[in-house]
Amino acid sequence: MLRYDLRRRKLAIALSGLAGFVDAIGFLSANGYFISFMSGNSTRLGVALGTSASATLIPASLIAGFLCGVTLGALVALRAGGRRKPAILGLVALLLLISATARALGHETAMLATAVLAMGAINNTFQRGGEVTVGLTYMTGALVRLGQGLALWLVGKAEPGWIQWGLLWTGLLSGAVLGGLLQSRLPFGCLWIASAWAATMALVAVRLPAES
Repeated sequence: MLRYDLRRRKLAIALSGLAGFVDAIGFLSANGYFISFMSGNSTRLGVALGTSASATLIPASLIAGFLCGVTLGALVALRAGGRRKPAILGLVALLLLISATARALGHETAMLATAVLAMGAINNTFQRGGEVTVGLTYMTGALVRLGQGLALWLVGKAEPGWIQWGLLWTGLLSGAVLGGLLQSRLPFGCLWIASAWAATMALVAVRLPAES
């Protein structure tokens, strides 16, 4: 996060907001399961395996779908090369558009399936040398770095910009608040908004210089 310029940092924060927005919609639609936070689903899968095997299908399916989305996004990134950001975000916008259409047609399972693919794919947006540099759908690492930065600040050794990790987390939190509000008030419109959000971010990414 700290290695990127201001425009890319802003893009990362906006995309973490999108991830929080979509995850909140999925959480409320899937009875407390997540479509972008796989640590939570992994815990629920483990609990189900230990208590009720019949409850394993949903978390296992969501984890598998997320993994497929990451794989699909990685393939697109490899193909797009230096233009991977707009390519991946275009894919995310398309998947969310399909998800919104599925909900409009009353196919909630298909809606969740395509949304979880989108959330897996979006994590390929920020990478270097094939390694993810900014996780957009999970914030544990960001909070750890924020805590480490706070510790260094307290002893007068903080690196410039460490608060950016807090802004990344705040982006996800703000998106989740908005997603929760719109899911309850505009359930058939919120995923169209998510798709438009991703498409707008793809257009923003087009204007960024190509990367190696």
